[in-house]
Amino acid sequence: MVNMMILIPFLLVGLFLILRFLFKTSLLLILLKKFQCLEDWLHVHQLYRVPQFNHLFQENELYVKVSTYLNSLPSLEDSDFTNLFTGSKSNDILLHLDTDQTIRDVFLGARVSWTLEKSENGGAKVLVLRLRKNDKRRILRPYLQHILSVAGDICQRKKEIKLRMNVDIPSSGKNGRWRSVPFNHPASFDTLVMDVDLKNKLKADLEMFLKSKQFYQRLGRVWKRSYLLYGPSGTGKSSFVAAMARFLNFDVYDIDLSKVSDDSDLKMLLLQSTSKSMIVVEDLDRFLMEKSKNVSLRGILNFMDGIISCCGEERVMVFTMNSKDEVDEALLRPGRIDVHIQFPLCDFPCFKHLANNYLGVKEHKLFPQLEEIFQGGASLSPAEIGEIMISNRSSPTRALKSVISAMQTNAGAKSRRVSGDGAEDIGGGEQGGLFSREHSVRDFRKLYGLLKMGSRRKDEPLDLGSADKDGSN
Repeated sequence: MVNMMILIPFLLVGLFLILRFLFKTSLLLILLKKFQCLEDWLHVHQLYRVPQFNHLFQENELYVKVSTYLNSLPSLEDSDFTNLFTGSKSNDILLHLDTDQTIRDVFLGARVSWTLEKSENGGAKVLVLRLRKNDKRRILRPYLQHILSVAGDICQRKKEIKLRMNVDIPSSGKNGRWRSVPFNHPASFDTLVMDVDLKNKLKADLEMFLKSKQFYQRLGRVWKRSYLLYGPSGTGKSSFVAAMARFLNFDVYDIDLSKVSDDSDLKMLLLQSTSKSMIVVEDLDRFLMEKSKNVSLRGILNFMDGIISCCGEERVMVFTMNSKDEVDEALLRPGRIDVHIQFPLCDFPCFKHLANNYLGVKEHKLFPQLEEIFQGGASLSPAEIGEIMISNRSSPTRALKSVISAMQTNAGAKSRRVSGDGAEDIGGGEQGGLFSREHSVRDFRKLYGLLKMGSRRKDEPLDLGSADKDGSN
């Protein structure tokens, strides 16, 4: 008995040292993992695969939501390895599941695991769910509903508009044709320089579209709307696209037609886009004039309103052009283009908006002179005037004088072109018309914009009007 009393302190000290050793080292964690592996080995498991793309090569929405959920789990921080990325803000650190990485989760007392694997076909990714077979009926559907609910809340809190661009086929493999970056363009309807009535009409049109799901279904029409933005370079078409994306809170799919191999490839790009998105095709008129051998006019028409356009809903399509006069009328009919918006060169009311935004000047002694120059037919694009004002923003008077000088120079050059060789260029020459002449395309666009302002077509009931705005093409 005495010997036992003597041994007890030594046993307690020994136990303390052992526990301290276990907690100070990773031995306890290793033993726990070995025990879990042994326990898993004694059960039959069921596997479920969540591929990144479906059989139509469209992005699997379930895969996106499961990835969002898994990347939010605390167990991701406790895993042996993971990927670290910066977020949209410089001080944000994001954790993302890596290939061949496994993390564990617990739901309703049942342990499950997820592994990110690469598919054997082209390198597309697959998330594999592993759970015990006797837990399958009890937790599978509630667990997936739980994932969708949590992922939806996360996306709502961290909604970030993406700009997605199509890549060349050789570099894309079967891992999708779209690459994305955060879309942080600052333009909004509040910052656009535009006629107030026109701006309100466009915002009302977009709001009506967002609320019209049942209306489109009742009519048997695809829930989409198409806009044509046309006007010279630098008149704000791209800024307007950015403002639309921010207003709708839609991702932007910017299609570069020069990287599309054929009509079928163009259809595939549309199939791989998601609902609640903006499909943007810029400079469509220039592409059609180049007469590409890859994508045909018929392919573009089918892309705009063919059967393939029905694969998805709540989409907005936006096409930009410098001019629509030389474009096939089939492209412009209702159904393919629902709303036409003209972006002319800067006039005096637009200029006053720009002066107020850039220089903080609402009235100035030079305004009458500027108004007279505008009435004389001279003009620049809002982007050109904006750049002059930015360069001279420390002195409003110097900025306005610089604008006057630039407009007078532009008007003089225009007069020389109209009275000289320019008249022949406009009428078309023997060597293929305008684009075979020495004058630059940019000079022609400026001249064309001035002429266009006085001869706007009146046979287009779908035009909401013209927009004077600040921005670039």
